[in-house]
Amino acid sequence: MSSLRSTMSYNSKSTFDELRWVIHVRKTLEEEFEEEDGELSVTIFNVPKLLMASDPDSYVPQQVAIGPYHYWRPELYEMQSYKLAATKRFLKSLQSFKLDNLVDQLTKYEQRVRGCYHKFLDLNGETMVWMMIVDASFLLELLQIYAMQEGATKRVVSSSMSHLVDYAGRKSAHNAMLRDIVMLENQIPLFVLRKLLEFKFSSKEAADEMLIFMFIGLFKQTSPFKMIEEFPSIKVSESAHLLDFFYDMIVPKLETGNDVTIDVEIQQEEEQDKGEDENSKGESSYVKQSLNEIWRILSKLNKGPMKSLKRVLVSRPLKVLVKFPWKIISNLPGGKLLKQPIESLFFSKEKGDEEKQETENSSTLINKPPLIEEITIPSVKELVKSGVNFSPTNGSISSISFDAKTRTFYLPIIGLDVNTEVFLRNLVAYESSVGSGPLVITRYTELMNGIIDSEDDAKILREKGIILNHLKSDKEVADMWNGMSKSLRLSRVLFLDKTIEDVNKFYNSRMKVKMLKFMKSYVFGSWQFLTFLAAIFLLLLMGVQAFCSVYTCSRFFGSLKESD
Repeated sequence: MSSLRSTMSYNSKSTFDELRWVIHVRKTLEEEFEEEDGELSVTIFNVPKLLMASDPDSYVPQQVAIGPYHYWRPELYEMQSYKLAATKRFLKSLQSFKLDNLVDQLTKYEQRVRGCYHKFLDLNGETMVWMMIVDASFLLELLQIYAMQEGATKRVVSSSMSHLVDYAGRKSAHNAMLRDIVMLENQIPLFVLRKLLEFKFSSKEAADEMLIFMFIGLFKQTSPFKMIEEFPSIKVSESAHLLDFFYDMIVPKLETGNDVTIDVEIQQEEEQDKGEDENSKGESSYVKQSLNEIWRILSKLNKGPMKSLKRVLVSRPLKVLVKFPWKIISNLPGGKLLKQPIESLFFSKEKGDEEKQETENSSTLINKPPLIEEITIPSVKELVKSGVNFSPTNGSISSISFDAKTRTFYLPIIGLDVNTEVFLRNLVAYESSVGSGPLVITRYTELMNGIIDSEDDAKILREKGIILNHLKSDKEVADMWNGMSKSLRLSRVLFLDKTIEDVNKFYNSRMKVKMLKFMKSYVFGSWQFLTFLAAIFLLLLMGVQAFCSVYTCSRFFGSLKESD
């Protein structure tokens, strides 16, 4: 009851009309959608709170409102006069349709329009229809500029829009308008645009052709992936809205059968606490890990003295000799620490068993959902030092790959300007809201965030031709990517995860990297390991002292000098 009162008190500020709400619900349940185009699912969402809190300016329009979510904001309502002027020009281009006929035609689609929005729209039907007419007319006239750039001049009527594109004489106004029309909360259903163009050209085919020209032209202007050689063939009738069309242009169609998606909320504090707990549990096993790591590195050295030493150690007489006292030695203090290295040396498994176990581990990794730690990848600077070459491609995100033979990391060319961050952030928000499929754009931003840690990394990619930087500095590029770290779900995208895995595998196989990691993990980061080495040294000294107390060491060493 208290929750109901709080809800009513909240809605009292917006003069909630119960009678109008009941009429709307009844009309929605009784009215059937047009069978012509089928029913539409929800496609225009509110930006999730976690993403909105990270950077509100990237999701909230600053210049113009398209659709009902931000329509009544006073600072955006100043554009209303320009919207009405565009509507008048559009109505003049309609030869056979009058304003009343246009309103009557769009009224039939009121419930279908409402069904596209995730948020309940507290608007009456007439207001909704007029809003769609005004906003769609304004958007179509703005898009006609880009249709002309694509060669659609024969079909464009009243295309003069220069005063709207930069009505205040500032280039920033144009950029702000482009930023606003690609935002998730600033969309209108695409079928409304199709209907208005159909009334204008009296043909669905002509309307779809014009929309393709408009959208492709705008995509080339706003998309950061400007160097794509071949655009995918997309039916504009299958797109939900402008942002959905752009998403289909960038994201390749993937088979989602083997893609694993897990819904989690990114809570950095919990992950940090968990990491601290794991570190505290692992402190007791530092010595054991260090010995295993030393042996793993030394066991792979098959050159020089190490090769001869290994031949002696693995000889049959020594194997037989080691078997006798091993049970006693392993029970002595510190003996268990030496158990695994010695067993791996003298009683190693067959090579086939090891390969089988490695294959099972790799197949299990493919079926596992991704972990936060798996996003980790060395920076561009670190990869270049390890011998990795970076090469640009004229493709989409699907062209990302790593060739281990040539040590080449292929990344698509991306142009960065003042609108790029808004474009990518809203694609991520739409991708996170629309369904449960793989988050390709999100995973791509995480990959770029992983390899770009500083302005030096951004500089290398710029010099390689992968980043076309139209921002002020390389530091702004690094800050942009490092700021795009929020996501709602962790998703496995096979071709991207395969690339990340291949890069990490090559990087971790470098001997220099192995030694550096060993020193950081077991020497500089573990006082227990240093204490263990000191204890071993003291034990050796005690052993020498005990030996000298039984035997005359001076006589023993003297005999050695005489033999020399």
